[in-house]
Amino acid sequence: MSDQPVSPSAPPKRTSSMRGRMIRKGDTPASNANIANIITVVRIFLAPLFIWLLLLDDSEMGLIRYLAAGLFIFAIVTDAVDGHLARGRNLITNVGIILDPIADKVLTGGALVALSILGELPWWVTILILVREFGITIYRFAVLSKVVVPASRGGKLKTVLQAVAISLYLVPLSSVLGSWVSWINWSVMTVAVVLTVYTGIEYLWQARRHTRKLNPGA
Repeated sequence: MSDQPVSPSAPPKRTSSMRGRMIRKGDTPASNANIANIITVVRIFLAPLFIWLLLLDDSEMGLIRYLAAGLFIFAIVTDAVDGHLARGRNLITNVGIILDPIADKVLTGGALVALSILGELPWWVTILILVREFGITIYRFAVLSKVVVPASRGGKLKTVLQAVAISLYLVPLSSVLGSWVSWINWSVMTVAVVLTVYTGIEYLWQARRHTRKLNPGA
């Protein structure tokens, strides 16, 4: 779910077979049906359920809202789990590279859109984040066959802040602790938005710089 500065080195080869390792660590090809990819697919299927629960509560801040918030937090944690498994056990595949950002965008994007539908988050915040996230993701896929895209600190921090900001909006703490909590929610979301825009611009600048190195005449 993170953005990455482009590296001019050649991308490593990935397997595209259902055969291979599913859980164990090793250097042999990993199956597309490995544990990390399965967790990613589960996250994709959890997203519609979470969005349905969030809209079903309709800002009443009842039990259903807590269930929706808990489901989102659980799903977002699986992002770290599948990433750790994929890297730690050498289970990275082309399918995983494609599905992981899709799962993240569906989950966070769905949360932002639902919060805006409920009137709890301004639409301009949702649109700004979605345009940036999907735009960079599409661009990454466009250059994926030519360059390796290692994770950047800014992109990782942006991802964490977005998850925290959305979680704060989802958990109805203001109904328990008071309206002052809303200021904390908005402050964290503001920082997340600023970092989202900044890392997007930084990514495009880095990508352009490396493209010029690879193609001096471009």
